[in-house]
Amino acid sequence: MFVTRPNFANGAALAALAGSAILLSGCGVNTIPAKEEAVKAKWADVESQYQRRADLIPNLVSTVKGYAAQEKDVLESVTKARASASQVTVDPTKLSDPAQLAAFDQAQGALGQSLGRLLVTVEKYPELKSNELFMRLQDQLEGTENRITVARRDYNLSVQDYNTEIRTFPSLITAKVIYGAQPIAPFKATTVNADKAPEVKF
Repeated sequence: MFVTRPNFANGAALAALAGSAILLSGCGVNTIPAKEEAVKAKWADVESQYQRRADLIPNLVSTVKGYAAQEKDVLESVTKARASASQVTVDPTKLSDPAQLAAFDQAQGALGQSLGRLLVTVEKYPELKSNELFMRLQDQLEGTENRITVARRDYNLSVQDYNTEIRTFPSLITAKVIYGAQPIAPFKATTVNADKAPEVKF
């Protein structure tokens, strides 16, 4: 009668493998790329909302031109700002470069300012303000600006989550050794002195 002896070598190997899996799962091997992909997805949402705004502009300019062709400078300013903004893109694999994000933000900010001047100019034209197409476009623009704000906020939250992951133990070891991960750049406040509380004078 043969007695089967337990194979301790195989058992030890399985235990080591299981231990390694547990250790690696706690070191961010899977978490880091998952969070990075989440950031890229949020960035795609930001781009999508800015593109939505850009797509509304030709119809808006055309409608305003029908009532206020004499506002040629303002209309050309918006058109040029739109063209400039569409040329500035960010490579989603290089979101760790704050200069890329700053250039994109600056171009989109210039377009936003041009749009603002156009909408102020419209105040001089009551007939245009009551035009159904213009009112619809204005509502869509307002809704898009709100969506841009939400998309930027969601992107920043995702960036914060990723940056925290790669800078805290034990994931920071995996981030440096395996992925060479760099912090991703968030959007900065675009309003002047937005980081300061308003001063109230009595």
